[in-house]
Amino acid sequence: MYDYFVKRTGQALFTAFVVVSLSFALVRLMPGNPADQLRGQLIRNNPDLSQQEINRRVANYINIDVSAPLHEQYLSYIAGILQGDLGRSISQNAPVSEILGQALPWTVFAFSVAILLMFAVGIALGAVMAYQEGSRFDVGTTGLGIVLNSTPNYVTALLFLYVFGYTLGWFPTSGQISSQVVPIVDPLQPVATFQFVADAVYHASLLIAAVVITGFGGVALAMRGNSIQVLGEDYLRVARLRGLSDTRIALRYVARNAILPMYTGLLLAFGGVIGGSAILEQVFTYPGLGYYIVAAVEARDYPLMMGGFVLITLAVVVGAFIADLTYGLVDPRVSTGGDA
Repeated sequence: MYDYFVKRTGQALFTAFVVVSLSFALVRLMPGNPADQLRGQLIRNNPDLSQQEINRRVANYINIDVSAPLHEQYLSYIAGILQGDLGRSISQNAPVSEILGQALPWTVFAFSVAILLMFAVGIALGAVMAYQEGSRFDVGTTGLGIVLNSTPNYVTALLFLYVFGYTLGWFPTSGQISSQVVPIVDPLQPVATFQFVADAVYHASLLIAAVVITGFGGVALAMRGNSIQVLGEDYLRVARLRGLSDTRIALRYVARNAILPMYTGLLLAFGGVIGGSAILEQVFTYPGLGYYIVAAVEARDYPLMMGGFVLITLAVVVGAFIADLTYGLVDPRVSTGGDA
């Protein structure tokens, strides 16, 4: 078990190191050279600045002193990342870490709720489909799941936005919370906290619905396949011969073993939620992490763009790392290489 944890931790640290190194290389190898473009922009807007001052401002924005040797630039960049310094946004004129730090909780909140609902609905539906294998319900739900899973979530998002946002006016079409609501989470103020959370859910409802509608079908199909495989195992026949009730067999034997392979997918979904937020947050004008990353691409704001890239990839690495460690605890066969 100890060797398993050490191996997974080493893999996660190495992956994070590669990600950060790639982000450093991309800044220098990206077409147009972001540092040169930023230097040219500063010269055009401030013709009286000295070369030293221009280099200082460039280094402040992209967290790299372009006048220093390459290895010093790299070490300085790594040190900045470890200290949480991702440079300064050109378009927002604020530290990148501050912008992303304010946007990240909203993205995690909306998409975490969506993923939990998606897996809950998909797992429950998939279990029912497995127990009714071959029935009209199973065939119809399987077809519906395939269609929904094949539909891009931004298509559903645009449909929801037009129908429920603009046409019917049931839900807001932009923003995180209402202007009159105070953002507060305090156990000593339950009423204000409930109003804030309820309003935040209300503003994110269409985004959450778009993720759930297009995602639960794939989860249901995976759960159906796992459940059918478990239903054919010998130990279930033994359980029935022992006289165990169908409810106990369904919950303690079938459900637990069918859900287990989907555990990693759930945690990886939480890690990948940040990367998949860009298009949907743009559709709903939801100022989360993806919204600012797309805005950075449009504005050629390289510091904000690369900061978002680092944050997204590190989130996926952390999600995979947590999945590896906790899955070994849930299923000891993983950490022992499949041995009993």
